[in-house]
Amino acid sequence: MVALVRVTISEIAPSRFIWLCRSVALLALMTLAGCGAGAERTQLAAPPNLVTLEGGVDYPSESVPSALRTVQSEILYVTDRNPVLSEAGQVVGYGAARSKQMAYGASLVDFGNLQSWEEIVALSSGDVPPDIVQLKAQRVQEIARFPATPLPYVSGGGRLQTTPEANAAYDASIRVMRRDLSQRLRETGLDRVTVYVHGFNNDFDEAVGTMANVWHFSGRQSLPVLYSWPAGNDGVLAYFRDSEAGEFSVFHFKEFMRVLASVPDLKRIDIIAHSRGTVVTTVALRELLLEARGSGQDVRKVLKTGTLILAAADLDVGVAQQRLVAERFGNAFEQINIYVNPNDGALALSSIIGAFDRVGGMNLDNLNDTDRKDIAESGNVSVIVVERGKRSLGHTYFRRNPAVMSDIILTLWTGAKAGSVARPLRNVSPNLYALPPDYPGDMSAVVDVLNAFADHS
Repeated sequence: MVALVRVTISEIAPSRFIWLCRSVALLALMTLAGCGAGAERTQLAAPPNLVTLEGGVDYPSESVPSALRTVQSEILYVTDRNPVLSEAGQVVGYGAARSKQMAYGASLVDFGNLQSWEEIVALSSGDVPPDIVQLKAQRVQEIARFPATPLPYVSGGGRLQTTPEANAAYDASIRVMRRDLSQRLRETGLDRVTVYVHGFNNDFDEAVGTMANVWHFSGRQSLPVLYSWPAGNDGVLAYFRDSEAGEFSVFHFKEFMRVLASVPDLKRIDIIAHSRGTVVTTVALRELLLEARGSGQDVRKVLKTGTLILAAADLDVGVAQQRLVAERFGNAFEQINIYVNPNDGALALSSIIGAFDRVGGMNLDNLNDTDRKDIAESGNVSVIVVERGKRSLGHTYFRRNPAVMSDIILTLWTGAKAGSVARPLRNVSPNLYALPPDYPGDMSAVVDVLNAFADHS
């Protein structure tokens, strides 16, 4: 027979009580992070405010390269997830387990049951009532599989050196990836890439769907490349397993960025990172920044970096302050936009688990003078507070909220800075902005800028 024991809070040691609270919060985080998973994450998002507000613009179908005006679209990817194989040994997808090998490939995505480019344009312009359109990943095709890292090495001259055979195999994979990207850029007439790095608890197909959303609504003006790290682990400890998987993936992300930047036909790389993916991204970019500085190089020229967007960043506030202000991380980019939502429940729980506030959950009311000073002195870094509207924000608001999607589109289209005519965010204090649910509001000035930009392009 089992005896029932009643324990009051006062009888629990403080350290054990904190551990208990964090464990409960972790279980809640697992439930919350799972909300909206699966089908919803692979749906075509609602059209952005840019096209639905009175006086708004049409979906820019005429500026989409003819080669990309298709119902089926290819989303490029680089991943260090373990491949899922068919009975015949073919790669059919990717799981949550880690792989020591990077893979570069293309995922073919269907836009639901839509049959023509004209149907996609009409739906994207808000001309027809939005139906649920599932973004279906029909297949994956690996184009290059890199050798496992660390590469085989030998000891000589007091240091470790990778073998010539290993270097040759690795370089061969780089050439295949570089050649494929160059060919795609030439075929489309493009010279830029948009990289998306997903967050915690995302599987490969969900991440492909999000990349397809952002790329499509931003006018297909770049090659879309998903960087997918081994997230989506199971179990109560999934958050910690995903976090460690992100640390494992930092090396491969750096290699990925080096290969991208080495493509001669590529002139610009814009990066969008979400949730825990912001940690993978900023840690890797920081190391590349220090590497370039140490060798006396201009990191923006070396890495071809344009805009960095951090959405719902699961980043420790104190760590971010050190990187953005003390280390001048922002100098590596034309601009950095950080979207925050004080009502982000997932980040509130993440703060409890980690014992420190998260950047993506910052609340303006809690900012002290030092915090505001750090933001003001962060250079080309804009902190953008997303205000609550009719549509639920949640943790994935950057692709679901038509106001946020509109600002991301304006940034990628024009390169305009926050608070400019093209991006009329409300300035709260230096480098700190508010984004209302009806953003960008009066479309007349924005349309004029977009028209001028289109004519110039």
